[in-house]
Amino acid sequence: MINKTLVRNGIIRGKTVELSEDSGLCDGQKVRVTVQVIDENHVPGEGLRRAFGAWADDSEGLDEYLEWNRQQRKINRPEIDP
Repeated sequence: MINKTLVRNGIIRGKTVELSEDSGLCDGQKVRVTVQVIDENHVPGEGLRRAFGAWADDSEGLDEYLEWNRQQRKINRPEIDP
């Protein structure tokens, strides 16, 4: 059996998926369908912006916090002999 993966966009109509272009497969061909909703309002990078939360619009504040965090981690850290 040959594994052939096709990616096609489509529209759900009840229990039928109407593809935007020909699949090239024969009628009656068994397939496995994975449905992924297309968000037409998707803004690239929006997920990262949300993940950064309050820091998303304050890169300078983030840099200050990261530097403070680095300094705190150095407190009581034993020296490493070369």
